[in-house]
Amino acid sequence: MKKDLGVIPAVYPMPVLMVAAYDENEKVNVMNAAWGQICDEDKIILFIGEGKRTWLNIKASKAFTVALADRDHMDVADFFGIASGNKIDDKFERTGYHAVPSDKVHAPIVEEFPLVMECELLDFLDTEHVSGIVGRIVNVKAEESVLSDNGKVDPAKLNALIFDQFQHGYYVTGEQVGKAWNAGAALMKK
Repeated sequence: MKKDLGVIPAVYPMPVLMVAAYDENEKVNVMNAAWGQICDEDKIILFIGEGKRTWLNIKASKAFTVALADRDHMDVADFFGIASGNKIDDKFERTGYHAVPSDKVHAPIVEEFPLVMECELLDFLDTEHVSGIVGRIVNVKAEESVLSDNGKVDPAKLNALIFDQFQHGYYVTGEQVGKAWNAGAALMKK
């Protein structure tokens, strides 16, 4: 029997996305955003509230990068989520991490995270009920250490963090339990 839990954000898993953009002085800003998702083959949507430092920077620069946080960098990924760029001026510098300019868009790439999407701003969604940023993914870069023999990203090597909104924990992806578009194929024959 199911128990009523009330209204909670009951989607699991949630990604741990590192969203980076330059400010007006070309200073690197990074935030941790769990509320984001691919919304087309080449598009991503991030639900970031208006007025956040990253929101303002993306609005000004018209570009951003989105990296997948991984197990090895969980402490800094979490820091990017609890520290506000509006309150801590040296947020990125405190981490000791390194950023290089993207060669595809006007945004920084944080070198420590193994996978990054380079995005150009397409649109801001701002309604009574939702605030979002839509970007076009113009390129994806990945460290060779997270690629399989066929040159594609291997989730077992990536060790991407996922966020648990129920207990506020981080978990790691990686175990394959089936093949998509195959696990349910037998039911097609009924």
